[in-house]
Amino acid sequence: MEILVVYYSKSGNTAKLAEEVGKGVQEVEGAVCRLKSVEEVANDDFVSASGIIAGSPVYYGSMAAELKAVFDRLLPVRKKMGNKVGAAFCTSGHHTGGKETTMLSILQAMLINGMVVVGDALDASGHYGAACSGTPDAVTASVARKLGKRVAQLARSLHTSAE
Repeated sequence: MEILVVYYSKSGNTAKLAEEVGKGVQEVEGAVCRLKSVEEVANDDFVSASGIIAGSPVYYGSMAAELKAVFDRLLPVRKKMGNKVGAAFCTSGHHTGGKETTMLSILQAMLINGMVVVGDALDASGHYGAACSGTPDAVTASVARKLGKRVAQLARSLHTSAE
């Protein structure tokens, strides 16, 4: 079972957070994390994944145009996206910098593609996903790992029940 962690990172902070999300995915037996930047990802990566966790820096309270372009390119495979588990993460340069609205913009794109979206685990923060200002610290890394693990567990449960 594949979980795609796709991200755009300009400063490197979102890439670091993506790596932590990926570590959480790998904690789940049978889950394989495919960590890809927006420059590396293709529609086939989305189609083959049971879960997708997407991340972006905050750009004016929304996802970066580079990640939005990836979602825009999914139109030809939209009917193959249904019931995949989706989640979001983001980074910002300021502590009040629009992280929740950015994650909601990612989750909205996932909902439009028929995905089942989740936030982070209740023992993390129980909100929209993993987020931080600047470089991820130990607390943010823990939340990110829990998010990755949650998506992988839910995707495995959905995959198993569909068989």
